[in-house]
Amino acid sequence: MAAGDLIRGVAYALAAGLMWGLVFVAPALLPDYTPAALAFGRYIAFGVVALLLAWPDRQRLAALRRADWLEAFKLALVGNIIYYLFLSAGIQAAGVPLASVLIGTLPVVIAVSANWHDRSLPWARLMPSLGLIALGIALVNQTEMGRIEAGHGHAYAAGAALTLVAVAAWTWYPIRNARWLKAHPGLSATTWTTAQGLATLPLALLGWLLWGLWQGLSQPGAPWLMGWGPRPLLFLGLMLAMGLFASWAGTLAWSRASKLLPTSLTGQLIVFETLSALAYGFWHRAEWPAPVTGGGIALLVAGVLMGVRAFQRPGAGAA
Repeated sequence: MAAGDLIRGVAYALAAGLMWGLVFVAPALLPDYTPAALAFGRYIAFGVVALLLAWPDRQRLAALRRADWLEAFKLALVGNIIYYLFLSAGIQAAGVPLASVLIGTLPVVIAVSANWHDRSLPWARLMPSLGLIALGIALVNQTEMGRIEAGHGHAYAAGAALTLVAVAAWTWYPIRNARWLKAHPGLSATTWTTAQGLATLPLALLGWLLWGLWQGLSQPGAPWLMGWGPRPLLFLGLMLAMGLFASWAGTLAWSRASKLLPTSLTGQLIVFETLSALAYGFWHRAEWPAPVTGGGIALLVAGVLMGVRAFQRPGAGAA
């Protein structure tokens, strides 16, 4: 594939990973907020940002067909609401690093799933980079699994199960999103990101309302629906930051990468989110990663570099 497209695509994927890694920190900073509050709050903010940006892009949004809007709603439900609801629950149950490790399997899972469908690269040239990434995940996972023996077994098991649902949701989302963008080359990535934000807003508002009503019934006097919880300023600030950066800007960067690169390569580049989440998680813990974890991180980086080089070779990027 063209070197310019490869460089720009990787840069967009890196930018998306850096912003998406931020979402792993919010549940740890707001442990007294439920996963539902974090998920629906973040995506209400995403919808509000999209609503503000919709006016200058109104002509291209008006040109979207009914099928486009239906697809945007599907992507919003699975890739936004379901994904982050279960990810937040997993993080609060087991902590940031374990959740980031399980989400870290996405580069392998998505790359294999995508390449199985479109065969953008021969398996013999794809597997070495995926092998390094898988080994890196295993090394980081070994360190985190050791924490189960310290008395966190039940919480870690629950957190792992919840996070695996998020893994399934985000395996489906990028493959489906990339196929839609490539099937509609005239569709602007900016317009498509805003459309997904607009589709997310009613889903998030409905989820917030239903969750708030349930809170009121199960916990009389709970101030969640109108009071924004016990730390409203921090909550609102983090939700707005995630809505703008992690949701809108991150989705835009990823959609642009998806238009430039084969899905089997962008799948591997999701490792940027894993690396960012690990960095932010260890920063929040105020500790350095263990040597084994550091070795795993090095292998993750090496696997991505090998994957990018595989697509630089002649004939690798026909897709």
